[in-house]
Amino acid sequence: MTEQMRDYLPEDVDPGSLVTVDGELDTDVLIIGSGMGGSALAWALRNSGARVLVVERGGFLPREPENSRPEEMHLKGRYKNAGSWYDGSTGRPFAPGTYYWVGGNTRFYGAMLPRFRRSDFMEVPHAEGVSQAWPFTYDDLEPYYGEMERVLQVHGQVGEDPTEPPHSTPYPHPALPHEPVIERFSESLRRQGMHPFHTPNAMNVTTLADRAAVTAADGCPDNTGMKSDAENRLLIPALNAGVQLLTHARATRLITSADGTKVVAAEVEHEGRTIRINAHRFALAAGSVNSAALLLKSSSDQHPEGLGNSSGLLGRNYMVHNSTFFVGVNPLRTNRTKWQKTLGLNDFYEAGNGVPYPLGNLQMLGKLQAPMLKPARPWAPMWALKFMSARSIDIYLTSEDLPSRDNRVRVDGDRIIIDWQPNNLRAHHELVSRVTKLVRRSGYPLTFTQRMGIETNSHMCGTAVAGTDPAHSVLDPQCRSHDVGNLWLADSSFFPSSAALNPALTIGANALRIAPSIVDGLDG
Repeated sequence: MTEQMRDYLPEDVDPGSLVTVDGELDTDVLIIGSGMGGSALAWALRNSGARVLVVERGGFLPREPENSRPEEMHLKGRYKNAGSWYDGSTGRPFAPGTYYWVGGNTRFYGAMLPRFRRSDFMEVPHAEGVSQAWPFTYDDLEPYYGEMERVLQVHGQVGEDPTEPPHSTPYPHPALPHEPVIERFSESLRRQGMHPFHTPNAMNVTTLADRAAVTAADGCPDNTGMKSDAENRLLIPALNAGVQLLTHARATRLITSADGTKVVAAEVEHEGRTIRINAHRFALAAGSVNSAALLLKSSSDQHPEGLGNSSGLLGRNYMVHNSTFFVGVNPLRTNRTKWQKTLGLNDFYEAGNGVPYPLGNLQMLGKLQAPMLKPARPWAPMWALKFMSARSIDIYLTSEDLPSRDNRVRVDGDRIIIDWQPNNLRAHHELVSRVTKLVRRSGYPLTFTQRMGIETNSHMCGTAVAGTDPAHSVLDPQCRSHDVGNLWLADSSFFPSSAALNPALTIGANALRIAPSIVDGLDG
């Protein structure tokens, strides 16, 4: 990371919101992490009257021309800064698909913001196991979905997808229309009896020139401001309303009271020294791996197996989705689509109507370019990848990764170790098979697939599951620790199941849901 990157500050951020460290810091609510969960929580608490401090391991990612150049992101690794995690089965290091910047992984996401289906909150039988029920329902979360859609300026259309749950409010903006190639693909799917729909998306593009400017924004940062992410739509408004931020600060340990019943401070590495941040309430939102790792490293005499781990489930039930990049190619047809991520398909999402068990979701990727394909096909010459990507439609297939105690996060000093063996692959293979037939019948005779491995973990969840029984969960239904009275988790750690959809909107909506419980009683 260059010094220019380290010191970058967006023009629309109040400099007074950035904390200067001079000894210990004191606050009412300490939020660790500024991704979707942490930033949504900061936004929800901005007018609460509480002093709120967000600690972020990275800094502001510069808005620069390199943001939209796939070769900088995918070949040169310009913004990769998470170091290495370790595969528990081989001991080998890998570069995780996570990023330590203000706004977290949302700086790189494709702004696909679906609601989970109503069934995702229930116990659901799958091909190879059971998806666990959540300790609250879709109806409990529904108003917060609508609020997040408003704040993130989501574009969508209710009524096209048969699995769409009820909305009490319409999408704030109309759905983004398909460009001609994707419209032709959509019509072909309809002729085959499918129900394609316009995906809920927070890319605020109006003209074709707008779309051209954000072509690479699914997987790359966006320097235009047209992509709604946690930084520009949630955290910066919170900072300008009085929330404070400490960047380049890595939380290394939570310190509890003598009896272990509450957290009193966080130890944080900042500019080469360890500082102490005292707070009344603590909310972890560092991502399900880093939040679990921090709690595991915060063991004490009262919490010998990790802070808040009386159930023994902390770090377990790690889920990341079974996912496949699917590319259909017609060598005789050029795809000039600029923003491709406008179409989804959930006909195989739930059992019934010829679907034996839940298979998963189809959504378009942002338009792939040759530098994005090169890491998956390093042996292929760039000219061949350019020819292929100019004539392809690009799809992302997702199936549930079911909870398993054996899939887990462990720590060894500062090393993060991931034990993960994918499950429910029978359903995923069936999804790939069915989509292959649909795509070939739509005029793309050549199909290529790449299933994602342990390093593709942008949808990680489940390492501190929420539930009503402290013996079988880490958190209560408000995502508060069963063991530690002033500790909450505001990222996807709490997910009892992974569903088969992008988790960002659900993370943000849940942060809004639990925000009142975090500040309740502070004045007293």
